[in-house]
Amino acid sequence: MNIFQFFQSRPFLKQLVISFVVFTVLIIVLSSLLKITTNHNQKIEVPDLHKLSIVQAEKRLKDLNLDFKVIDSASYNPTYPKISVIEQNPEAGEFVKAKRKIYITLNPTRYKDVTIPNLNGRTKRQAISELQAIGFIVGNQFIYINDIGKDVVRGLRFNGNILNPNDKLPKNSIIDLVLGDGLSGTSEEMNQQQDSTSQGGE
Repeated sequence: MNIFQFFQSRPFLKQLVISFVVFTVLIIVLSSLLKITTNHNQKIEVPDLHKLSIVQAEKRLKDLNLDFKVIDSASYNPTYPKISVIEQNPEAGEFVKAKRKIYITLNPTRYKDVTIPNLNGRTKRQAISELQAIGFIVGNQFIYINDIGKDVVRGLRFNGNILNPNDKLPKNSIIDLVLGDGLSGTSEEMNQQQDSTSQGGE
């Protein structure tokens, strides 16, 4: 059998077909493995979600094959829209794998409520320091009433309304102080002293 006859023989053709099938299957398997490996190592850049609504943020992340979870709201920020993303983790620009969960924090609709402390009898300076420390703003116009304690706190007002201890107001509310003028009883004391002097001279 010459070489030409060998190439035309059934055993050779059978081996040729088997080799072709094996080669084709091998190419398909290698291509699939390469694709899986490439996708596995693929990094996705985290988008900037700040000031987006929850609906907009969800769509942006789903388009990039990323998951998300909303965590507790942060302190209210008036420069951000209400119920918009105010914080995110990981930050924008970082690279993560597909399906990575992005943690987002939403801006509340207003400042959180703060409890009014009992400041009766405190000095003006003490009251201002304590109110500012818990997030309130102290009004510039003080309300003075007749009281022997000068600049001693005798009450609190919000928009002209009386505030009581344990009342609640949103953080950053403006509170006015009601203070003693230190003059109450002065005239009465002077009259008593004058009467005593007159009686002693008689």
